[in-house]
Amino acid sequence: MAVKFLSLACIRPNESGNLSPRPHYPLMPKYPKGVTVSSDEEQFVQGSEAKALFSVTGMTCSACAGSVEKAVKRLPGIKEAVVDVLNNRAQVTFYPAFVNEEKIRETIEDVGFEASLIKEEMNEKPFQVCQIRIKGMTCTSCSTTVESSLQALPGVQIAQVALATEEAEVRYDPKILTYNRILEAVEDTGFEAILISTGEDRCKIHLQVDGVCSQDSMRIIGDSLQALPGVQDINVDPELNKLSLSYQPDLNGPRNFIEVIESTGSGRYKAKIFPEGGSREAHREEEIKKYYKSFLWSLVFTIPVFLMSMIFMYIPGIKHGLDTKVVNMLTVGEIARWILSTPVQFIIGRRFYIGSYKALRHGSANMDVLIALGTNAAYFYSVYSVLRAATSPSFESTDFFETSSMLISFILLGKYLEVLAKGKTSEAIEKLMDLAPETATLLTFDGEGNVLNEEEIDSRLLQKNDVLKIVPGAKVACDGFVIWGQSHVIESMITGESRPVAKTKGDMVIGGTVNTNGVLHIKATKVGSESALAQIVRLVESAQMAKAPVQKLADRISKFFVPLVILLSFSTWFAWFLAGKLNGYPKSWIPSSMDSFQLALQFGISVMVIACPCALGLATPTAVMVGTGVGASQGVLIKGGHALESAHKVNCIVFDKTGTLTVGKPVVVNTRLFKNMVLRDFYELVAAAEVNSEHPLAKAIVEHAKRFRQDEENPSWPDAMDFESVTGHGVKAVIRNKEVLVGNKSLMVNHNISILLDAEEVLAETESMAQTGILVSIGRELVGIIAISDPLKPGAREVVSFLKSMKVKSIVVTGDNWGTANAIAKEVGIDTVIAEAKPEHKAEKVKELQAAGNVVAMVGDGINDSPALVAADVGMAIGAGTDIAIEAADIVLMKSNLEDVITAIHLSRKTFFRIGLNYLWALGYNVLGIPIAAGALFPTAGFRLPPWIAGAAMAASSVSVVCSSLLLKNYKRPKVLDILAMRGITIE
Repeated sequence: MAVKFLSLACIRPNESGNLSPRPHYPLMPKYPKGVTVSSDEEQFVQGSEAKALFSVTGMTCSACAGSVEKAVKRLPGIKEAVVDVLNNRAQVTFYPAFVNEEKIRETIEDVGFEASLIKEEMNEKPFQVCQIRIKGMTCTSCSTTVESSLQALPGVQIAQVALATEEAEVRYDPKILTYNRILEAVEDTGFEAILISTGEDRCKIHLQVDGVCSQDSMRIIGDSLQALPGVQDINVDPELNKLSLSYQPDLNGPRNFIEVIESTGSGRYKAKIFPEGGSREAHREEEIKKYYKSFLWSLVFTIPVFLMSMIFMYIPGIKHGLDTKVVNMLTVGEIARWILSTPVQFIIGRRFYIGSYKALRHGSANMDVLIALGTNAAYFYSVYSVLRAATSPSFESTDFFETSSMLISFILLGKYLEVLAKGKTSEAIEKLMDLAPETATLLTFDGEGNVLNEEEIDSRLLQKNDVLKIVPGAKVACDGFVIWGQSHVIESMITGESRPVAKTKGDMVIGGTVNTNGVLHIKATKVGSESALAQIVRLVESAQMAKAPVQKLADRISKFFVPLVILLSFSTWFAWFLAGKLNGYPKSWIPSSMDSFQLALQFGISVMVIACPCALGLATPTAVMVGTGVGASQGVLIKGGHALESAHKVNCIVFDKTGTLTVGKPVVVNTRLFKNMVLRDFYELVAAAEVNSEHPLAKAIVEHAKRFRQDEENPSWPDAMDFESVTGHGVKAVIRNKEVLVGNKSLMVNHNISILLDAEEVLAETESMAQTGILVSIGRELVGIIAISDPLKPGAREVVSFLKSMKVKSIVVTGDNWGTANAIAKEVGIDTVIAEAKPEHKAEKVKELQAAGNVVAMVGDGINDSPALVAADVGMAIGAGTDIAIEAADIVLMKSNLEDVITAIHLSRKTFFRIGLNYLWALGYNVLGIPIAAGALFPTAGFRLPPWIAGAAMAASSVSVVCSSLLLKNYKRPKVLDILAMRGITIE
C-alpha cells in the first residue's frame, strides 16, 4: 500500500505586513529582494511552475524532514515543499524564473543530507477514481450485476457499487479506459448512469449564459474562454446555454470566466453559476416525490377495487348491483375491478416490468422479477377467469384483481418509506455540506494594499489568493490564513473541539468554521473541492461507499436467493395443487369462494412476494452510513466498512509515545551545572548552537533560553562557527572560540568527552522521571545537563484504564530511550514497553502481535508511525488537524484526543451490533414468513397469508432494517468520557 504524506507546515504571510487598525499589507507573492514584476509577468511566472522530485538520504525522523523542508522553503521562488522521511524523498514545486533543481539540491545537502534529482514524470497519476450515480437499482442483485459488469472492464482496478447511496466508485487507468466507457457499461446493464466526478486532478465549474441567441455565439464564448491560461477543457450545451469548464485553480477562477463571457458580448451576455440539480440530495428528493406520486395514483384505483372485493360484498344493496350479470356469468363488479386494476398493473407497475426485463436480459434475477411474476400470476389468472365467465353460462369466476393492485400499492408504499428513511442515513454528509456559507465578503485593494471596496459574492466564485472579510458570527467561506485582525473561531463542526480557538496573523482557518468576537481578513489558500471541508465530505462519502467484509455474505446469498424463491414458490403452488387434486386434504379447507387451484395459486404468490432480498442488501450499508456519519460528527473519521469491522474486533492497541500519549511539545524542566558558571551565560552558548537545529528538543532549549533575555523581543545569539548537526545525536559548533557540544550520551562518547559519575546519576534520575537528559560540553568538558519533559496528556491514564475494562490491551512503542519510555508507561498504567524502536521496528512489532492472534490497532501521528499504521489491522492517525487525508490511517482522530480512541472502538462495536440486528430482521422475515406464506399454519390453525399482506410484510422488512440503522443516530459515547470532560480532562 502506497503511503501519501501531506506537508503539515502552515503557509505564512509575508512578515513585512503592517498590522495597523487600517489594514495595509502587500498582496503580491514573495519574490527575491530587488526583483519587481508587473501583474502580467506575475501571471507568467505562476503559470510556468515546475515540480522536481529528489532522493534524500540520511533522514531518520520528522525533525530531519522538517529541517530539509524549512531550508528549501527559504529559497526564493519556492511554492511548496513536501518531505517524505520514510521513503527518503522530497517533492518541490517551484518557479524556474527564480530557482532551479541544482540550487534546491545544493540547499538540501547544505542541511547535511545527500540529495539527487529523480527524473520522472511528476504529474502523471496511474489511476483515477470516477464517481457515478446509478438510477434504478432495487436490491443487492442489481448492485452486484453492475459491480460485476464494471469489474470486467479492462483498465478497472476496483469497482464498488453501494445500494444504499445508489452510487458507484470506480478506480481505473485513464490510459486504458475513459469514464464515458464506464458510463456505457452501467447503461448496458440496464440502469441510468449520471457522472458525479471523473477523478481528474482539476477543478470543474458549470456556468449558465443568458442572452445567447445562436450556437455561433456559444462557440465564440467557448473560444474566448479556451484562450485563458489554465483552462483545460470546455463542454458546451447549446440547449441549456450551459458551459462546463475544467481548469487549474492556481491559474484561473470562476470570476475571471464570468468577466470574459460578459465582455465578449459587449454587455449582452450575463453569466452565473449553473443551478445544480444533480446533487445527492436533489436526486433523493426526486426519487421520494416519484414514489409518493406513484403510490397516491395507485391508491386512486386500488381503494375502489379493495372496497368492491372486501367491503361492498357484505352490503346487500351494493352487492346486488355488483353481482348483476352482463354477459353470461360475467358481472358488473368483475368488469369494474378489471378496468380499475389494469392501470395499476401496466402503467403504475410499469417500473417492475422494466426492471425485470433488464435483470433477466443480463442473466440475473432481482426483486422486480419476483413482483412481476407474483402480480402477473394474480392478474392474468383473474383475466382468464373473467373471460371464461363471459363465455360460459355456468362458470362462476373468482378473480384476484385486488391481489395484484393491492400488492403493487403496498410495495410502492414500502419503497417510499424506504427511500425516505435512507435519505436520513446520509444526513451527516448533508450537514457537513451545509457548513459552507452561501456568500462571502470579498475585499479589493489599491496598489499600496489599502482597502478600496467590499463586495458580497457567491462563495462558489471564490478564487485562490482572494482576501475575505470575516465579521463576528459569520462562517469562514474557505481555507486560508489570517493576514489582519484577531479573534476566536469555533471549529467544533470540523474538528469536534468545542472550545473556541484563538486566531491571529499567520494562523490557519478552516472553511465552514464560525468566527466569534473579532473581525478577520483572511487570504484564501484552498477553495472549492480543495478545502478541508470538501476533503472531509469526500472521505465520509468514500467511507460510505466501501463495503464491510460482512456484506460479502449478503452478496453471496443474493446471487442464489431470487432463483431459490421462484423455485420455492412454484413448488408451493404445485404441492398444494397436487394435494387438492389427489384429495390430500379435506374439501372443507377450501374457502367457499375458491377452488383447489386458486388456493394453491394464492399460496404460491404469497411465497414469491414475501421473500425479498432488499432488506438483506440494506442491512450492512445503511448501518455503515449512519455509523460513519455519527463518527464524523464527533470528530472521528472512519474510512469505510472495513475499518469499522476491524475496529470492533480490536483487542490490542499499540500507542506511540511522543505526541500521542504525551502532548508533543517538549519543555525544559530542570538544569544541572557541574561547573561554576552563570546560568544566563550557559544558556547563551547552548542557544547559539541549538538555534540552527530544527529538532523539537532544540526548539524547547532555545525557548527556555529566551527567558534569561526577556528584555529583548527577538534576542540575537552569538555566531556559531563550523556548525554541524549530527543526526540522531545532537549538534556541534564553535562559539566564542569554544567547542560546544549539545546532545545525548553517545555524542559525548564519540567525541571523547568524559562523563562524570555525578552526571551518570543525574541522567538515570532524569530518565526515571520520564524526562530526556541533554548533555552540554563546553571546551571539551562536560558542563551541565538539561532535563526536558514532554508532559503526559491529561486523561491518558483514564483512557488506558477504560480500554482495559473493554478487554483491550495497551502497549507503548517509541523511539525514545528505555528509561523515559518505562517511566511514561508506568505513569499511564501500561505494562508492555518497546523503546528505541525505529519506524520499521514498530511495524515489525505490530506484525508479531498479529501473528500471536491479536487484532491490533496502532495509534500514532501518521508520519514516523506510518509503516505501523499500515501494518496494523486498524491504523488511527491522531493529530491530523486540517490535513485529514492521511492515507496510512483507517481512522482519523481530528481532535488529537485520546478519548476518541475509545469512541472509535465503542462506536464500531455498536454499529456491528446494529448490523447483526439488521440481519436478524431481514432473515427473520424470510425464515418465519416463507413457511407461513406457504401455508404451514393453514392445516392446524386455518391461517393463510393473502398475497397483498405478504407484500406489505416484504415492504415492512426493508423499512424495519433502515429504521433499525437510523437508531444509531442516537449513539452516546461511554459516560466515563463525559465525566472526564466535566473534570476538565480534555486533551488538546
